Amino acid sequence: MRIALIGYGEVGRILAEDLRSRATLVAFDIQLAGAASPASDSMRAHARRHRVALADSHAAAVRDAELVISAVTASQAVAVAQACAAGLARGAFFLDFNSASPGAKIAAARLVAGGGGARYVEGAVMTAVPPYRLKVPLLLGGPDAATLEPALSGLGFAARAGSAELGVVSATKMCRSVVVKGLEAMVIESFTAARHFGVEEAVIASLRETFPGVDWEKQATYFFQRVLQHGRRRSEEMREAAVTVREAGLEPWSAAATADRQAWMADLGDQGLFGERGREGFARSPDWRVEADRILAHLPTTR
Repeated sequence: MRIALIGYGEVGRILAEDLRSRATLVAFDIQLAGAASPASDSMRAHARRHRVALADSHAAAVRDAELVISAVTASQAVAVAQACAAGLARGAFFLDFNSASPGAKIAAARLVAGGGGARYVEGAVMTAVPPYRLKVPLLLGGPDAATLEPALSGLGFAARAGSAELGVVSATKMCRSVVVKGLEAMVIESFTAARHFGVEEAVIASLRETFPGVDWEKQATYFFQRVLQHGRRRSEEMREAAVTVREAGLEPWSAAATADRQAWMADLGDQGLFGERGREGFARSPDWRVEADRILAHLPTTR
């Protein structure tokens, strides 16, 4: 099978590593079309190491592909579908891995279908990819979901067809994200403030008593690392979650605030507060306190 990976960030590279022995792979990422940077250099080195051909455009990447996997930032989901649509082969599958609202998925599906007969399938990735890699729980949605499921299973995915109605599995993902990404933002905010006041041990002890099944030290470190590394992508996902909540008729106060906190952390990372983004070791401290102290040292103190 010839597979095109659109987006060659963390998820795209994990898919490349796990699929390279099972398919012919070609990839494209918008960063590869711009000026050289640590991120693009890392992508090129990874592609060489894992024998992934790099295309110079969306159209070149998807040409003759039987399966296209779009794994970009949420804000680019519709734009990527539009950029790929005209180049898709008739009958090819376009698997939209992106964390976007039901409305965005429906818009992307129309673009893909209108480009010449490709088949759009929405994918909802239901937990963090790195621990599970190719076996991450994946819900498929849309009229062609059940048709694609056996092929994905044969490639090693843990995919399961859900609703044949477009938007349903994405709504599942987005509503889950309100909780998961919201918890990340709340822990970062709470623990950093607790560190300022010197009460973090008391706060963690109380949380441990209330939620005895959670290792709050380990979880906080993981949350800090993930948000620092992927806060921009997460903030865009939460903007989409806010759209989803609004589509349900609710004002998305929690989702919108989570998006702001995630974006704020991404901004600090871009300023170099946690090291050089894209380099090994960025935001990899084994203790959340290190990153919290960096944040506090950057802020004007009120104490």
